[in-house]
Amino acid sequence: MINGERILGIIPARGGSKGIPGKNIRPLAGKPLLAWTIEEAKKSKYIDRLVLSSDDEKIIEVAKQYGCEVPFIRPKELALDHSSSVEVILHCLQHLDDYDWVIQLQPTSPFRTTNDIDQCIEYCIKKNANSCVSVTETEKSPFWMYFMDQEAKLRKVIDLNQSALRRQDLPKVFSLNGAIYIARCKWFQEKKTFLSTETVGFCMPRERSLDIDTEWDLKLAAAIKAAQTFEEE
Repeated sequence: MINGERILGIIPARGGSKGIPGKNIRPLAGKPLLAWTIEEAKKSKYIDRLVLSSDDEKIIEVAKQYGCEVPFIRPKELALDHSSSVEVILHCLQHLDDYDWVIQLQPTSPFRTTNDIDQCIEYCIKKNANSCVSVTETEKSPFWMYFMDQEAKLRKVIDLNQSALRRQDLPKVFSLNGAIYIARCKWFQEKKTFLSTETVGFCMPRERSLDIDTEWDLKLAAAIKAAQTFEEE
């Protein structure tokens, strides 16, 4: 709770991942991928209730082992490849409607910390925003990116009518890192999105912004966790 307003945390984790089979419960540094998000979210000083939305019995079992509540099983029609996270959140809010804010925490962000979560909530409140999402500064600027046509000729993605730009002259650009999405419940139910012209961005460092989407991402995450463990020792 913050400023007398209640916050519902939702971890969406369906079982039908195609890129990495069983992704949400694949082992990472000694525990299931899902567990990293549950443990950090449970330590938040603002989240009043943390629930899992899943259609998969194995994922549900793992979530319960790590202390995450599973008040219902996600309907199969909301666990398809084309099902959107918006539909999943709206489904949760239909069943759990006694909250002022909803925060979505995807299990594919194992480096997101409790401080990231709580600071994002505080930032959203401070900005008096209806919605806030986490972002990270991009490593490669889109001002240096190109399309390639059928004849392999390059066309600028963003044309500033300048043949060359120094890195220090380019505006900073940010991309969604998938770690944190927060919105007022009523606003979300009306807009049916976390992203609008009203949404503010909460910047996270690149080292905590890895989003697990491929086997390579999982291997990279394992290497980083191993290095962190070595440094702590």
